[in-house]
Amino acid sequence: MAEEWDVRGAHEEAVEERAQHREPFGQQVAIFSALLATVGAIVSFLGGHEQNDALYYKNEAVLMKARASDAWAYYQAEDIKRHLAETTAALSPSDQARHAADVARYARRGHALRATAESYDRRSEAADEEARRALRPHTKLAIAMSLLQIGIALASISALTRRHWLLRGAGVFALIGIGLSIGAWF
Repeated sequence: MAEEWDVRGAHEEAVEERAQHREPFGQQVAIFSALLATVGAIVSFLGGHEQNDALYYKNEAVLMKARASDAWAYYQAEDIKRHLAETTAALSPSDQARHAADVARYARRGHALRATAESYDRRSEAADEEARRALRPHTKLAIAMSLLQIGIALASISALTRRHWLLRGAGVFALIGIGLSIGAWF
């Protein structure tokens, strides 16, 4: 009976040890994809949050503009009443005192309504500017999310084709996406 001897070289031992301590390529891709998906979820949340803030401020701007429009309409009505009282006073000199009091009352109300309308207009413009400020990062975050999704897709293809260069390409897209999402806040 012949005994069989297995003589192993240093190279074979190094390859075997490296294989034991190294994760298979599929696991690397899975971990990379999971990390990208997590970062993507955060970026997506932040983009949605910014979009919601912009919608809130835009709604506030519209509400203030509607209130300003109402106040301007009341102002115009009071101004028409003032003008009618002035015309009536000019046509009937016997009731000038009563008409003068009406003119003063309508002018006073008109002045207050004008100030209110202008205040609502300023608040509407401020809310509109706040909406534009809140929406600025959203576009960059949406592009960053798209780049992260491209990175995930490339990583998936690299797992199927076992092409390491595709995984590196996925990493490039991921880095650009992460960089863009960080840059959205500056």
